[in-house]
Amino acid sequence: MKKIGLLKTIENKNKEKKYVCEHIFPELTALCPTTTLPDFYTIRIVYEPHKKLVELKSFKLYLLKYRNTKIYHEELANEILEDFVKIVNPNWIFVELKVNIRGGISTTIKRFWNKNVGDDIEKAIKGI
Repeated sequence: MKKIGLLKTIENKNKEKKYVCEHIFPELTALCPTTTLPDFYTIRIVYEPHKKLVELKSFKLYLLKYRNTKIYHEELANEILEDFVKIVNPNWIFVELKVNIRGGISTTIKRFWNKNVGDDIEKAIKGI
């Protein structure tokens, strides 16, 4: 088991197979940098593993660390994706961050990243 920060990985014993992992966490919170009030999110992460998988308990603890962090929605989605890529090194990853409605505005941040080509805006818009 490899550990970097709060995130840990485990060996992907099925690395010769093509499959995806999808994780949805409906209890993500962070603090609005402007008001310091809590923002509530549902985050969805879908990825194709390479040599490693994320260890889920560590992933939950990693996400909980944002509870007292002042961060904008866009920064949050990008930081989570970049940390995940750095530690898990998937073939590709899609992150979708849905913000609970605030002030009557619905907000969703999406990003798709691929090991071979980097960011792909079309796949981000489509949602894979």
